[in-house]
Amino acid sequence: MAIKFGNISGKAKKSSAEAYTYKEGNNVVRMIGNILPRYVYWVTTADGKRVPMECVGFDRDKEQFTNIEKDWVRHYHPDMKCSWAYAAQCIDPDDGKVKVLNLKKKLFEAIMIAAEDLGDPTDPDTGWDLAFKKQKTGPLPFNVEYTLQVLKCKNRELTEVEREAIKDLQDIDSVIPRSSSDQQKEFIESRVLDNSSSDVPDEVAEEVSELL
Repeated sequence: MAIKFGNISGKAKKSSAEAYTYKEGNNVVRMIGNILPRYVYWVTTADGKRVPMECVGFDRDKEQFTNIEKDWVRHYHPDMKCSWAYAAQCIDPDDGKVKVLNLKKKLFEAIMIAAEDLGDPTDPDTGWDLAFKKQKTGPLPFNVEYTLQVLKCKNRELTEVEREAIKDLQDIDSVIPRSSSDQQKEFIESRVLDNSSSDVPDEVAEEVSELL
């Protein structure tokens, strides 16, 4: 279950929704709906592909590690660490579509600080547009900085067109469902530990490999 913005702490199957693509330079989106807290492992399959697998030891509802469900990634790879991978939905003003916004940790931390003055950015009546800048800081893929442009983040009501676009908005939990512990075990044993990957059902592979 996803968590409303005001209750989030920001710490710790195939989606029908399109993911928002961060552009070089200035970006503007309107975040909507709930925030989905999660942590993700990046696992390398037997055929060399890197796929994301959500940590089942992290409770989406409580936003903490409870380790109630068996974490098969850690079972087989005890030294592997999962990383922060929160997500939300947004309206992309370039085409008016609702998209999945895979949040960047430092950017989200800046959003939370700005929300202390500007209020909940997801509120359809009093929320505000997220204006931020993506800038390369070096030659490597991860050498990227995301800066919230607070002075450009203006409070405004959603337009009638935007309200129509989110009329049938699905909860982010439904848009990005989490595979079960058993499904992850099957995937790891069939696709990661064993080269004979053809035995794993396609629906299991899809649910596990398309978490982001």
